[in-house]
Amino acid sequence: MENFNYVRPAKAADAVKAMKKAKDGKYMSGGMTLLPTLKQGLAAPSDIIDLGGLGNSGITVSAKAVTVKAGTTHVEVATSKEVKKAIAALTVLAGGIGDPHVRNRGTIGGSISNNDPAADYPSACLGLGATIVTSDRKIAADKFFTGMFSTALKPAEIVTAVEFPIPDKAGYAKFPNPASRYAMVGVFVAKMKDGSVRVAVTGAGPGVFRVPEMEAALAKSFKSSALDGVQVKARGLNSDMHASAEYRAHLIGVMAKRAVDAAK
Repeated sequence: MENFNYVRPAKAADAVKAMKKAKDGKYMSGGMTLLPTLKQGLAAPSDIIDLGGLGNSGITVSAKAVTVKAGTTHVEVATSKEVKKAIAALTVLAGGIGDPHVRNRGTIGGSISNNDPAADYPSACLGLGATIVTSDRKIAADKFFTGMFSTALKPAEIVTAVEFPIPDKAGYAKFPNPASRYAMVGVFVAKMKDGSVRVAVTGAGPGVFRVPEMEAALAKSFKSSALDGVQVKARGLNSDMHASAEYRAHLIGVMAKRAVDAAK
């Protein structure tokens, strides 16, 4: 690990200022990705701006939305009775991230800002049509995730909260890597209040994506059997030592059906 300047601001505005001044700065929230990267010598930033001092954690549930502040840990979401009542699938998703250490340190803001292609939260954001609130603006989830480890965030911009619309029903199902617990394939399915359906997939490709064919089928009948015959093409999906692209394509269908069956 290389030497770096460490800053722990108490205000978001100060964090943004510190980032703009840094030669090659990195924000750190829970540090679950950044710290291992530093230890392995895969990154050598000039400055680390620790967002843990902002005190930006907490969950608010209204009649229409669940708002999760960016510094909220996965375990806080997983164990929230209010979130479970409003969007039970979110508690299921958060409770299946990594291991206890990761769930107690990792944050929702850090997860979606990093946008690992096998992370869980991006599928919830895209699957529920969430709004990402930043230090500068609000960004629709459909426009926030732009590619592998890439988002619409500007260099010094900070995620401050995520606003999840409360659906009529939602479910999440994941086939986890047995070692890392990252999703080899994870599918988030939501039937919204207006009757529309959103299906978001993580882990299968170079980034989180929606499946229009499944959305159309489920909009007609929100039952797992409605997905019979709907197939996702393997082209463009990940293929590695854990699973081929063809296997992941098959898993998308299996996990989608499980997500629908689990939806409530």
